[in-house]
Amino acid sequence: VRLVESGGGSVQAGGSLGLSCAVSGDLSIPYCMAWFRQAPGKEREGVAQIDSSGTTTYRDSIKGRFTISKDNVNSWLYLQMNRLQPEDTAKYYCAVDSAYGGDCPSPAIPVSLFGQWGQGVLVTVSS
Repeated sequence: VRLVESGGGSVQAGGSLGLSCAVSGDLSIPYCMAWFRQAPGKEREGVAQIDSSGTTTYRDSIKGRFTISKDNVNSWLYLQMNRLQPEDTAKYYCAVDSAYGGDCPSPAIPVSLFGQWGQGVLVTVSS
């Protein structure tokens, strides 16, 4: 599976950005799909995930501001980010995992669960 993110950029605090992730390869396999981010000097952290049935899980700090979604054939994953804050500045990555038949087994969105990653896109939020 190949993952390619797009849509990053710079925005002022309070603004919005939408990220997209193009998924290519074996789309017949059900995936848990997720967005992660890594700020400078910090560890990569899970932001949001969506399982094959469309059930979503979000990191507490972004609940109500970010929305994860996907298309029906798993070829696109999206992250709509609203009311962005400077602390949201990071490189954002999409990732997928098929080990659990499309389920996302952990609400903690652990980095270790996901084996396939995109190259990331930079999101910068200025105050």
